[in-house]
Amino acid sequence: MATRFLTLIAFLLAVALAPLPALAQDDFAAQLNGLGPGSFADRTKAMDVLVATGDERVPPVLQALSDGNLYIRESDGKVVIATKAAGGLAVTDPVDGADLGVLPSGELEKIKTNNGLRGKIRTAIGKLTLLSPDQPTRLSAAQSVLKNADPAMLELLDQAISAEADAGIKSTMQMARAVIVLKTDASLEDKRAAVDLVVAQNNRAAQTVLRNTLDTAPDELKPTIQTGIDSIGRTLAVWDVGQNLLYGLSLSSVLLLAAIGLAITFGVMGVINMAHGEMVMLGAYTTYVTQLVIQSVAPGLMEYSLAFAVPAAFLFTALVGVGIERGIIRWLYGRPLETLLATWGLSLVLQQLVRTIFGPTNKLVQPPQWMSGTFELWNLSFTWNRLWIIVFAIAVFIALQIILNRTPLGLQMRAVTQNRRMASAMGIRTPFVDAMTFGLGSGIAGMAGVALSQIDNVSPNLGQGYIIDSFMVVVFGGVGNLWGTLIGALSLGVANKFLEPYAGAVLAKIAILILIILFIQRRPRGLFALKGRAIES
Repeated sequence: MATRFLTLIAFLLAVALAPLPALAQDDFAAQLNGLGPGSFADRTKAMDVLVATGDERVPPVLQALSDGNLYIRESDGKVVIATKAAGGLAVTDPVDGADLGVLPSGELEKIKTNNGLRGKIRTAIGKLTLLSPDQPTRLSAAQSVLKNADPAMLELLDQAISAEADAGIKSTMQMARAVIVLKTDASLEDKRAAVDLVVAQNNRAAQTVLRNTLDTAPDELKPTIQTGIDSIGRTLAVWDVGQNLLYGLSLSSVLLLAAIGLAITFGVMGVINMAHGEMVMLGAYTTYVTQLVIQSVAPGLMEYSLAFAVPAAFLFTALVGVGIERGIIRWLYGRPLETLLATWGLSLVLQQLVRTIFGPTNKLVQPPQWMSGTFELWNLSFTWNRLWIIVFAIAVFIALQIILNRTPLGLQMRAVTQNRRMASAMGIRTPFVDAMTFGLGSGIAGMAGVALSQIDNVSPNLGQGYIIDSFMVVVFGGVGNLWGTLIGALSLGVANKFLEPYAGAVLAKIAILILIILFIQRRPRGLFALKGRAIES
């Protein structure tokens, strides 16, 4: 009997509670539909009702309202989220996220907002997210409050700060609170404490906050704020040196990749190859074609497209380089002016060929996720793609050192560089070494194009921007010396980035060129001149 009684009670409870979720959903939908009709004041009251529920679905709705994406469906008065789509507006149900299809814009009426309502929306979203159990949501909310600095958020911020356990989020909240205090009529002691907290951040954002506060601050507080601005400025000046050094290393890695192949061909063969920049350009276009093939054959491998593009670019440009050496260069040895003119004409032909095949417009090479975005270290900011290019340049340099010092081809290349006639007399096939050297240099230029496709526009003129800088690096470091090329790239890249803030990009390049000309007058063979009888004669 007792078992039957308990079963009956359980059944009645199940029947009674089953409609509750649907009822709650209906209640939420009814409260949501209250945002549509009436004046801005009515809309504010309806928004307050929604915020009071604490429902996690409310922030996206309010954000859609602030962004102008909240509409009323005229057929039944239902409030929906709509975004632009082909043929009209793509409609989504804000209650359950269901796709309601695409409707003509004439069947929907946008729910309007004004500046006052948008400010209240930001405050409401902050209230719903600052105390969220989700850590990224709280961090985003704290950053939003810091950006808007709404005094209405002060009480909620105090509550969130006392409950926050994450040090990074808490620091952002405290910074937001200090900014808000500086905007209010708080006591002088509270404002002084807020200034001290902002100064303790010791970054550019803190300096901006203090500068924006200086004009409206009480006279008693202005010396403290100015002292804080000056203190942060001195710190940032030191960090700016480090930032310029990072930028210089980034430029140096690009110059090293572009010049290292030229250093080999120029050093071994004595050929002034004006088409070297086009090898870089061909490498970049090989990356573009590789991504097109992967996207059509195996889209899942797009994240690893560079792993396929690097060897493909090396092989393709190396073969093109061998073809150029066998077809053109080998007939012009000992005639540097004619070689220069022939390779310059070849560069124009290659550019026009690429324009004919791919068109004159820039091509988009999609960077992988692991090369996207920016990371910050203290007050330094750097992009992931440039960091990986630095790593790639170092890897190419080490690989080339191994080839030159640990392989038979490298030994023959060094022998031909130092004394071509003696190397030939010892049985080394100098024509074969010349072809392989030109192919190796061109292949490395192709790999440089893969790297440059991640930070520069892929266009027929890509290589022209690096050919002069590459020659300067090679001549400055010492023709045919890889360590000289490395030092030359580092010196020119860092010097260029340190001069740019003071002289501008163009004048900085001119100054570097003048310094190199003066240096070459004193040391015609560069920093590290190669040794050898033929060279010295």
